Amino acid sequence: MIELTPSQIVALKLAKDGDLYPQPANKWTHQNATVTYAKTDRWKERPQKVKSITAKTLGELKEPGLLERRHLDDDASKDVYGITMAGKMWLLKNK
Repeated sequence: MIELTPSQIVALKLAKDGDLYPQPANKWTHQNATVTYAKTDRWKERPQKVKSITAKTLGELKEPGLLERRHLDDDASKDVYGITMAGKMWLLKNK
């Protein structure tokens, strides 16, 4: 059984929503991620931040095989990462 920190769990859930792409400042998030508004905010005045993870967290999730590179022929620092079946199973068991 793999124990994950809360930040690693958030990163795994973010990867479950879609592949992670490199961003400036050593961060990773979805491609074309933009500021959104809460669905329950009827005035649309409070923007929600773009969720991102650090490269350190990405590396910690790659080691046990919860995340994997999508395009193995590209440069690893610019490659896309996605959740593996092991990562999906971890989320199902530990929600």
